[in-house]
Amino acid sequence: MMLRVLLFVLPLTVSGFSGAATPVMPDDVLSGLKQFRQAGEVGVDLGDRRQQALYEDAEKARAEGRTDEAGRILAGMKEGYWAALGYLNLASDYAKSDLNPARALVALRVALAMSDGDADSERSQHLENNLLVRAGYLAYQHGEFDKAIGFLEKVDLDSFNTPRALYLHGLALTEKGNHRAAMQSWHRARKYPLAYPGVADAWIGMGRGYDLSGYLGQAGEAYLAANAAFESERVTLRKLAGKIREQGAYKTLVEDARETGVDWFLADSRTLTQPRMAYLLGFMEDPGVQRAAGRVAALRSMAVKLERHGHDLEVFQGALKEQLVGIHQQESRQSTADLNARGAELGARLLRLADSAGPGQQARIEALRKTLSDAQTRLSQVQSKASGQPEILERLRRSAEALTERNEALLLAVRQLLEASETALDDLALDYVEARDQQMAFALDKTEQQIAHLYEYLALQNLEETQP
Repeated sequence: MMLRVLLFVLPLTVSGFSGAATPVMPDDVLSGLKQFRQAGEVGVDLGDRRQQALYEDAEKARAEGRTDEAGRILAGMKEGYWAALGYLNLASDYAKSDLNPARALVALRVALAMSDGDADSERSQHLENNLLVRAGYLAYQHGEFDKAIGFLEKVDLDSFNTPRALYLHGLALTEKGNHRAAMQSWHRARKYPLAYPGVADAWIGMGRGYDLSGYLGQAGEAYLAANAAFESERVTLRKLAGKIREQGAYKTLVEDARETGVDWFLADSRTLTQPRMAYLLGFMEDPGVQRAAGRVAALRSMAVKLERHGHDLEVFQGALKEQLVGIHQQESRQSTADLNARGAELGARLLRLADSAGPGQQARIEALRKTLSDAQTRLSQVQSKASGQPEILERLRRSAEALTERNEALLLAVRQLLEASETALDDLALDYVEARDQQMAFALDKTEQQIAHLYEYLALQNLEETQP
């Protein structure tokens, strides 16, 4: 029996390209455009957006079957992420159409060289690991095992692609007859959660490695251990599905994955060996899932901001109400009209005193009348300002009420959209968990078949030994 590789090379694509008719340009503009293009061919950096546009041109040509045209466009691009991605997709086309892997491997080597020119080191490293795994798989498929081993041994040990690379590395070593080294690679792959591609195959590979090495007892134990691991993983997946239904996919897969505690499936402290992180990374591989999770995150952020604005408006309205109440209470305690009446009465009394006063007292009475007149003027000013302030505050209060109503309407709309988005994300997550469970069921069936074949072989061997 030979081990089968369950991995497939899939092209990466970028959507959103649109074409338009080219307008007729004046000669001077056309000349300038030619100079601009020539500048781009002699090393002038035109920016990442320009490279993305060229990549989209190449993808359009490739999708229409014009691979030579796509290659010509890619050959004129600068080193970096977009050129590497274009050559990766071109290699996928070559791998599908060519019986000889030479062109595909050359395209992958060019993609590896192009990825080194990416300024974003994290993005470049992720793409490089992906390219190395694809190159290793392609070389293995066509029997170039040494070349496959060379590619796979360059994959980082802290990459999402590491378990798959270790599994393929073991397959290539097995084909060369080095079963012990192959089992060492598969043993390392088994340390990762079963959510990563290649880990389940590594569990099965351990049993096959013992079988090919002639250790049938250890082979049976390895198959039983794989069987138990797959059964346990199905229990984990059922728990995960229950948490998604109870708490939602965003809380279960995204928020809980940020925590470092061991209460969620007794996760290891290392990031890549945390089951919840493995499930999150696998789940987020789908671009549709990325968009769905992004919508939920954006709507949650909007809801938090609107709730904060609502709280601020509530506090502002309370402050306005307190000021209005204070003004009304002050007016009720001391009426300016009473003060005006008392001022008029004092003025009349001073006038009567002036008629009967002597010449020496006239100046003093006149000074008092001046003081009283100034006080009445200031009182009138205070009354005018006080009468206008409640109107301003009342206008602010009505504006705050209108803003509050608008904010509540927006918050209600955002919450409705958030609920719909979370439901859509939950459905995607449950579909993902169901697919993972089916894969575990398939792997479980394979181990049971291997165990049955092994026991059948041992039974026939014992029967032959007992016959005279």
